[in-house]
Amino acid sequence: MRVSFLASLATAFALASACAPAVSATFPDKPIRIIVGFPAGSTGDLIVRILSPRMAQGLGQPVIVENRPGAGSSIAAEAVAHAAPDGHTLLLSTTANVINPSLYPNLRFNFAKDLTPVTLLAEAPALLIARTDLPSRTVKELIAAASEAPGKFSYGSSGNGTFTHLYGELLNQVAQVRLTHVPYKGGAQALTDVMAGRVDLAFTPAAPVLAQVSAGRVKALAVIGRQRLASLPQVPTFAESGIADFDSALWFGLHAPAGTPGIVVERLSSALQKVLADPEVRRQLTDQTVEVVASTPSQFASTIAGESAKWSRVINTAGIKID
Repeated sequence: MRVSFLASLATAFALASACAPAVSATFPDKPIRIIVGFPAGSTGDLIVRILSPRMAQGLGQPVIVENRPGAGSSIAAEAVAHAAPDGHTLLLSTTANVINPSLYPNLRFNFAKDLTPVTLLAEAPALLIARTDLPSRTVKELIAAASEAPGKFSYGSSGNGTFTHLYGELLNQVAQVRLTHVPYKGGAQALTDVMAGRVDLAFTPAAPVLAQVSAGRVKALAVIGRQRLASLPQVPTFAESGIADFDSALWFGLHAPAGTPGIVVERLSSALQKVLADPEVRRQLTDQTVEVVASTPSQFASTIAGESAKWSRVINTAGIKID
């Protein structure tokens, strides 16, 4: 019986090994779809549309971008999680996908188990901005003032559970202060009220507010990201301000359905590494205030594990609930 089992196992392994080169040789054999959980014109959508033509050249098949916005990218993620695991349907994954499981316990898929990382693509830096007449000029001064007056300072966000909300809760926790959260139905409304002085602060993607910072309508206290922005060289990062856990803002990557053959995942990852190394592609992404951060599948998996743990801790500690 044991000999028969081992023989069967050996046969199965041999068949799998024999099929692997065939999969590698034929993939991709039809167009590749990248499903984006945000509307056309959003940062993630722009990233994919910059990458997809070069990706198509490298893989020898068309790359189609399909927008399925809604539920913080969960609609798109669910569609890919239930797609055939052959590498022809991919998800533009983002920070929201690791935040959502802690906010929505009844999702009909498991992001960690039903999707597999392909590569990290890029990060979009963010800013902590303030009304122009706020006395605090730096994060350290803000923390000192907030420590003396818990709840006095407010920050606007684009809604409960968004990363613009969670970064405020993260600062509350790591700096041991209490900023008051004011949720809006979108980032534009939060920005408007910071400019008008109705709220003190906001955590926001950098790109939409650079013009307002340059025009002096709001002031930038710190960058959420790995390095300073070329367009705002005078504004330090949170790390330079002595605050940890703010080295990455909104990240974007690619995921495939779980069960996609490893050789296919590696083929996709390798193709993307070449695309992301292209100087023209990097220039186009930089023009969108996006930083290229390519990675291997295993490196991306480690990033996701760290991000999942961080945001789960922030959400649970703050007791954030979505109505």
